Amino acid sequence: MSLRNHGYKEVIKILTKYFDFDISRQKGSHIILRHPLNGRRVVVPAHDTIKLGTIQNILSQAGVSEDEFLKYA
Repeated sequence: MSLRNHGYKEVIKILTKYFDFDISRQKGSHIILRHPLNGRRVVVPAHDTIKLGTIQNILSQAGVSEDEFLKYA
């Protein structure tokens, strides 16, 4: 399985449920997640479809590999 476009709700669900991120706040169409242990911040655009390059950037911000993400997608 390879990485593909996802909706923002699915991305947020995976990051909060499996990688312990919490929704910190929202500014406009961007939802900011924060990790409680290391304070790492991830910005997820609230779009029905998030393009592949943006998903890769989100995973980079989160410190999550594509393979780890795909286990739960």
